[in-house]
Amino acid sequence: MYVNDEFSMEKLSVQQMYDAIGSGAGDYEGVFITAVKTTGIFCRPSCRARKPKFENVVFYDTVQQALQAGYRACKVCKPLEPLDETPDTIKRTIDELHGNPYLRIKDQDLRERGIDPVQIRRWFKKHHNITFHAYQRMIRISAAFNRIGGGARVSDTAFESGYDSLSGFNQGYRSVFGESPTERNKKTVINIVRLTTPIGPMYACATSKGVCLLEFTDRKMLETEFKDIRKRLNAAILPGENPHLSQVQVELAEYFTGHRKQFDVPLDTPGTEFQNLVWRKLLDIPYGKTRSYGQQAKILNKPTAVRAVASANGSNRISIIVPCHRVIGADGHLTGYGGGLHRKKWLLELEGALLRS
Repeated sequence: MYVNDEFSMEKLSVQQMYDAIGSGAGDYEGVFITAVKTTGIFCRPSCRARKPKFENVVFYDTVQQALQAGYRACKVCKPLEPLDETPDTIKRTIDELHGNPYLRIKDQDLRERGIDPVQIRRWFKKHHNITFHAYQRMIRISAAFNRIGGGARVSDTAFESGYDSLSGFNQGYRSVFGESPTERNKKTVINIVRLTTPIGPMYACATSKGVCLLEFTDRKMLETEFKDIRKRLNAAILPGENPHLSQVQVELAEYFTGHRKQFDVPLDTPGTEFQNLVWRKLLDIPYGKTRSYGQQAKILNKPTAVRAVASANGSNRISIIVPCHRVIGADGHLTGYGGGLHRKKWLLELEGALLRS
């Protein structure tokens, strides 16, 4: 069976895996691969292609196993690509906007680029929970924030941002920051980017100091984390250029291909003194190793504070880099991971920790 018995991941029967096929949910991404004997094709569990008959299905742990068995990748769900990869046309448009924050792309401009305006609106609503035009406005406001901070006059910035009036700019600025541009020094900006990985899309956020959030987009507590970090840093979360976000994307890609075992990107971790102490100790757990919550508590010289340590682990906003996935139950069970136990298992297998255990 594809699930390691030493850990408490629930075993899935063949029937349970078959029932999960085509549900559209990402709950089983990275857990198993579906191969169809009659077509010679393998798919993600969430593939929306026509569901095969039960007797024609074979299940594999990984893409590599399916390939070795002679199956080829499905063209519908594209299991060889990172999950929920941004379409190339949308990716180019986003790069264009970040290269020129004051560019205003209208529906007609999209059509000239070969993009259906309805498609891009749906994509942004699904993956960013805002419209494409709202995304453009936020990029302009983010650039304006930086210009005003660099000494530019508010009126000049307003018109260079494409606003027809100073009052319109002030209103747009206030809707994001809750105050006027003249009070710019009271606020900070957290830049955000969406990135894709082999086990699902993630949001990465960074301040001028470093990465402050890295979470899977389907994490249930994500909105609470956004709200908390905005409050702690007195900040607005906006799309925009940030060198730490560029660095973290490079380092994550190296990690997922097995070429990086330690991250170098700077971190910004607002929290309580105890939380930061726990998070620093998480960084000390070596690649390919695991510790229990009890062991973590002893290392912190707080052997009776196992629950407090577990709570602080759960409050970690920087997945993978601050490796809370390397902390397991005292009996070896996989427990307590905000990104889902299937992802915790996947990450530990990538690092070789399950085999070593």
